[in-house]
Amino acid sequence: MKFNHTLVKLLVIGALSVSQTSCNKMLDLTPLDQLSDASYWKSANDFMLAANAFYTYQRTFNDVVSDQPHADLRGDIMAGQNAFSRGLNTVPTTDGSYNTAYSRIRTINYLLNKAQTYPTPADIKKYVAEAKYFRAYVYFDLLQLYGGVPIIDKLLAPDSPELQAPRNSRDEVADFIIKNLNEAIADLPGKADQTAAEAGRVNKESAQSFLSRVALFEGTWQKFRDNASRANTLLDIAVSSSGAVISGGKYSLFAPATLGDSAQKYMFILENQKSNPANIQKSANNEYILANRYDQTLRQIRLNVTHSQLGADLSGNFVNLYLAKDGLPIEKSPLFKGYATMKSEFENRDNRMRYNMMIADGYYWKGNANWRIDWTGGAADRANAFTSPFKPYSNGVSGYHNQKWGAERQVLDNEEGYDYPVIRYAEVLLNYAEAVYERTGTISDADLDKSLNLVRQRVNKSMPKLSNAFVQANGLDMREEIRRERTIELYLEGFRVDDLKRWHNAHEVLKKPVTGIRWKGTEFEKLWPAQANVAKDANGAVIVDANRSFSEKNYLLPIPTQQIQLNPKLEQNPGW
Repeated sequence: MKFNHTLVKLLVIGALSVSQTSCNKMLDLTPLDQLSDASYWKSANDFMLAANAFYTYQRTFNDVVSDQPHADLRGDIMAGQNAFSRGLNTVPTTDGSYNTAYSRIRTINYLLNKAQTYPTPADIKKYVAEAKYFRAYVYFDLLQLYGGVPIIDKLLAPDSPELQAPRNSRDEVADFIIKNLNEAIADLPGKADQTAAEAGRVNKESAQSFLSRVALFEGTWQKFRDNASRANTLLDIAVSSSGAVISGGKYSLFAPATLGDSAQKYMFILENQKSNPANIQKSANNEYILANRYDQTLRQIRLNVTHSQLGADLSGNFVNLYLAKDGLPIEKSPLFKGYATMKSEFENRDNRMRYNMMIADGYYWKGNANWRIDWTGGAADRANAFTSPFKPYSNGVSGYHNQKWGAERQVLDNEEGYDYPVIRYAEVLLNYAEAVYERTGTISDADLDKSLNLVRQRVNKSMPKLSNAFVQANGLDMREEIRRERTIELYLEGFRVDDLKRWHNAHEVLKKPVTGIRWKGTEFEKLWPAQANVAKDANGAVIVDANRSFSEKNYLLPIPTQQIQLNPKLEQNPGW
C-alpha cells in the first residue's frame, strides 16, 4: 500500500490546524460553511481539499483502546469494569458522539450543495462520491448507537422545519446509508484506476467493503428480531458487496513468507521505519483496504498506544475462545493441556494466541521503551527486553495480557506512526462467510474456502479447515464457529460490542461474569497469593466483574436530553 505523503499532510492540517509556511488557501478560510463563493469552490482541487477533511472522521486508535462506544472494553473481551457493559449508563444532557456526527454531516452537505452548481460535474464526481461515502459512514455510526435518527441531506437554515421534525425510522436511515454507498460506488474509481497521488483515498472496493459491513450489521439486527423479509434483502446486499471485493482480487491478506506466522503481529505495527525483523514497510500491506494513516514524521498517533495496550488485561471469556491446533474448541480437543501451569493452556492452540497475547513462555517481551536492538532475538535483543520470563501475575487483574498494537522499535511515547485499519480484507472475508450462512442457514465448503478459511489458515496452515463435514463429525455449530473466527480475528478493532448487539445476545453474554485465569488448583495459587480472597467461579477462575446487568434498553444509547429539549418531537429510545 503506497504511502500518500500529500494526503497525510493535508489531514494533519485539517485535524490539528497546524500552521505551516506551505499552507494552502484553506488554512486562511474559517469555518468551511463560511467560505466565500467568490474565492472558493472554483476548481476540482478546491473540492478535493475540502473532501480531505472527511478522512479525519474515520475511526482510529482512541475509539478502540479507550472507553468509547465501539470499544471492546465495553464488551466481554477486556477484563475491566465500566458503566456501559454493566448497563448502568444514564441519560446524558449532551453526547459528543451525537453532536459531532451532525456537525460532520453539515460539513459534508455543504460540499454536496456546492457541487450542485459546479459547471463541469464530471471533474468533481469522485469528490462528490467521497462525500456520499462519508455521509453514509457517519450515519452508520448514528444507526449503530441510537437507531433511527433525523436524516438531514441538505443545508438547513435556523428556521428549517427539519429541525423540528420527528426522527426517521431505523429502516429509513439504513436505506439512506445504502443509497449513499451505492451512489458513491457508481462514481468512485476502482483501486486499479487510482493514481499514485490518490492512494489511501476511498475507492470503489472500499465503499463495497463498507457496504458489506452495513448490510451484514443491519441484516442480522433484523433477522434476530424476527424480521426475516427485511433481513434477507439486506443479507443479499452483504453477500453481493463482499463477494464483489473478493472476486475483484485487488486486496489480499498480509502474509509475507519472510515473517511467517508473526505476520499476525507485525501487520498491526508496520511503520516505514524498521518495525519488524524483515524490515517490511507499509507498502507491502495489501490487506488494509482503508486506513486512518499515521507517520512518525508527518502525523503521529499522539496516543500512548504501546504502553496502554501492551499488557492490557484480557478476559478468560475471550481467551477460552481460541481453538486448539486440531481446530476443535478446547472443551472438545484432546490436545488441550489444561490450566495446571501458567503455560499449559497456551500449548497446542491457534497461533494467533501467541501473537495477540503476552504468554509466560520465556519470551523476551519488547516495547517502545525496551526495543529490539538488532532484530535477531539474540543477546542484544534479550538484554534490552523489559521482562523475561514474563510473569502474568505481576500486574493487572485477570492474569491474561494483550500485545496487539504494541511497538517493538525504539520510539517515544505517543509518537508511533502505524496505521489504523478502518477496513481490512480479513473483515470482508468474514462478512461474506457470515452473510452467506445467515441468509440461508447453510454455507458450502467452497464458500468457506474462499473466505473464512483463508483467515483461519493465514498463520494456522496445519489447522483443519472449517467444513460441513468437520462440523458434523465433531458436534460443532457452524454459526458459533463463524462467530468465533470473527471475534478472534477482529478483537480490539471495535467490532465485538456491535456484533453482540446485532446478534441480539448482548443481554445474555454481557450478563455473564468477566473472568481471569484459573486460580484454584493451578500454579497461580502459589504464584499469585494476592488473589486468594478474590471471588472465583465454579471452575476456580478469578472473577474480575460479576456485577453486570445489560438489558434490552442498552442495545441503543439514549438520545441526549438537550436534543429533545431543542426538538420535542424527537422520541427517546425505549426504556430510557
